[in-house]
Amino acid sequence: ALVLTVVALWGLEGAADAPAEATPQAEGGFRLALREVWQEADARRFTVFVFVAMLAFSAQDLILEPFAGAVFGLSPGASTQLAGVQHGGTLLGMLVAAMAGRRGFGSLRSWVLGGCVASAVALLGLAAGGLAGAGWPLKANVVLLGFATGTFSIAAIGSMMRLAAQGRPGTEG
Repeated sequence: ALVLTVVALWGLEGAADAPAEATPQAEGGFRLALREVWQEADARRFTVFVFVAMLAFSAQDLILEPFAGAVFGLSPGASTQLAGVQHGGTLLGMLVAAMAGRRGFGSLRSWVLGGCVASAVALLGLAAGGLAGAGWPLKANVVLLGFATGTFSIAAIGSMMRLAAQGRPGTEG
């Protein structure tokens, strides 16, 4: 992980001996900056959307393991492995969305919305699986859920970065 991080960041900052440019300090502190951002309709709507989506994203971890145990009869160890399968799908979704974004395949908005819709479809699939029982392709359904949330999260982060750059200069933080 450390080597992959170093490779990903290599050359991103430029030469170390280059003089640092002075960045203007925002006046008024955090409250003023928050008020200004909250007045931007796009930023406000997107913040609420991401908050609700990430709450759902976090809640699925709490639901998946007991659901797999109660409905499909998985042991605690097997349901924990199922969570690992989900996180593998999440990583795959993150990589696909990041590579697609670099190649200009689809907009960030389409990846965010597609990830949300695909997550909803995967959750509906899990609900259907609860009714269908043991014959349901549970692992494939969980991989799809992870993949969808991975694409959503990467596209949402990219969208947040883009929104940060649209405000008044010097207020990105």
